[in-house]
Amino acid sequence: MYEAELNAVIHAGGGRAEVEIYPDHIQIKVIDNGPGIPDVGLAMQEGWSTAPDIAREMGFGAGMGLPNIKKNSDDMNIETKIGQGTALSIVIKF
Repeated sequence: MYEAELNAVIHAGGGRAEVEIYPDHIQIKVIDNGPGIPDVGLAMQEGWSTAPDIAREMGFGAGMGLPNIKKNSDDMNIETKIGQGTALSIVIKF
């Protein structure tokens, strides 16, 4: 969730998070009204980042956010529209 929150702040200037907790899983949605992701496949590549210099100067923007979310979740879905924003859905089962 931390990675998703940071992406919303760094790339979209903010957004909102919705979390639902169930007996067998957690459903997380992070939604922003940012610029959208032009190439999701490229954004999923480790090391690829469009983070601005100010974020990199603070130690962020290594291009590991989305790949790490994918590796550490049971399901991840990205819905994005250029100029309208991105909705990231994450499921973690236990």
